[in-house]
Amino acid sequence: MELRAFCVILLITVLAVSSQAAKNKKEKGKKGASDCTEWTWGSCIPNSKDCGAGTREGTCKEETRKLKCKIPCNWKKAFGADCKYKFENWGECNATTGQKVRSGTLKKALYNADCQQTVEATKPCSLKTKSKSKGKKGKGKE
Repeated sequence: MELRAFCVILLITVLAVSSQAAKNKKEKGKKGASDCTEWTWGSCIPNSKDCGAGTREGTCKEETRKLKCKIPCNWKKAFGADCKYKFENWGECNATTGQKVRSGTLKKALYNADCQQTVEATKPCSLKTKSKSKGKKGKGKE
């Protein structure tokens, strides 16, 4: 009988503690809420070097916030990490310059970034020509 009473008291205590923790978690989430709707966000500034994890600062009226952000290490510096473009296929190799060119049109500007509507990207022509594989090795019977 005493064991049963102890288990009931223990169960009630655990439920009370967990419901209080859930209530505190909800209140903590509400602290960050703001009436401000016109946020102006700066660019993502990496913590070290020129890519990887970093922070972005935003302001609205007299409020200031920082968000975690990430700059991919393969980003096109000329375009900006917050400008997303839809690119066409690579053009033919220009024999005089030894480069291929393709253009892209603006698809999305994140955090009110100032982005160009169209951009061009270049890359060196490959020395090898790609050949299509004729079949998968090791698959099927011979």
